[in-house]
Amino acid sequence: MEYRPLGRTGVQVSPLCLGAMMFGPWGNNDTADSIRIIHRALDAGINFIDTADVYSGGASEEIVGQALEGRRDEVFLATKFFMPMNEDDPNQRGGSRRWIMRAVEDSLHRLNTDYIDLYQVHRPSPDTDVEETLGALTDLVRQGKVRYIGSSSYSGSQIVEAQWASRERNLERFVTEQPPYSILVRGIEEDLLPTVQRHGLGTLTYSPLSGGWLSGRWRTNAASVPTSTARPNARFDMTSPANQRKLDIVEELAQLAEQAGLTLIELAIAFAINHPGVTAAIVGPRTMEQLESYLPAADITLASDVLNRIDQLVAPGVTVNPDDNSYGTNELTPLARRRKQL
Repeated sequence: MEYRPLGRTGVQVSPLCLGAMMFGPWGNNDTADSIRIIHRALDAGINFIDTADVYSGGASEEIVGQALEGRRDEVFLATKFFMPMNEDDPNQRGGSRRWIMRAVEDSLHRLNTDYIDLYQVHRPSPDTDVEETLGALTDLVRQGKVRYIGSSSYSGSQIVEAQWASRERNLERFVTEQPPYSILVRGIEEDLLPTVQRHGLGTLTYSPLSGGWLSGRWRTNAASVPTSTARPNARFDMTSPANQRKLDIVEELAQLAEQAGLTLIELAIAFAINHPGVTAAIVGPRTMEQLESYLPAADITLASDVLNRIDQLVAPGVTVNPDDNSYGTNELTPLARRRKQL
C-alpha cells in the first residue's frame, strides 16, 4: 500500500483509514472479532485508525486500545471529542476547556496509550469561541498528550476562522479536516476542499459508501435498512424523492462499475481517494468480509471516462439528498435565516 503525506505534517498515512465506529454495541459487539478485524487492517498496510469517545459510549476506544497492545507504534491514532457523553450533564460535551481537559484523559485511559496522534473536534460549536477550544488543545500538545489537532464537519468559513485565530494568537492549528464525501455527497468539492487545500490541511473523508448506499445493499428491487443504530432512519426513507433519485443513480453506478471490472464498493471508495484534495477515506467495517471488500480500492486508479460518467450522474459539488450533509447546519438554522423560531 502506498502512503500519502498528511497535509504538511511530514506524517505518512495509508489512503484507507480504519474507522472504528462499528466496533462495539453500535455495530459489532463481539470484541474478539473486532480486534481480529483491526489486526487484519494493520497487516494489510493500513496505519491509520480513527475513532471517537462517543462511539458506543467509549467501547470503541476501549476495543481499539486492546487491539493496539504491543502494536501502538505502528499506528497513527486519531480520536474525537465534542458529542455528549452524559445526557444529564450539559458540561460533559462541547469544545470548552473544562470538558476537553476531562475528555482527553478519559480517551487516553480507554485507548490505553500515553498520547493521541490526532485529537479532533467532532463538530463546530456556535456557542464556543474557537480560541477557547484551540487554547486548550494547544496546552495538550505542549504537554505531550496530543501530537496534532484537527476538525470535523467544519464549513469552509469555520476552517478559515480557526486558521486565522491560530496564527493571530500563536496557537496550535488544525492540520486536518474530516468531512463527509462520496459519489452521492459531493458538496465539499465546491468550497470546503479548495479551502482545505489552500491551507495545506490533510483531508480525512468519512462515509465513502454514503452510509451503505454505495455498498449494493440499497437497490431499486432490494431496499434494506441501516445496520447500525448510529445512522438516522430518516436518511433511508424510501418515500423521499431525493432517496428515490439516489436509488436510480446507484443502479447506473452498479452498471458502470461492472463495465470497469470493479465492484460497486471498489468504485465508490476509489472515487473518494482519487480526488487530489483527499488524503484518506475512512472505511468503517462491521465484519471481516466488509473489510476485505474495501481493501482492493487502495490500489485502484479510476480512468477518465469512468470519472466523466460519474460526473454526468452526479455533478461536481452536488449532494443528491441535502439531508446527507453533516456540516454547515448552524448557518442554515431558522434564526440565521432571519426567521423567528416557532
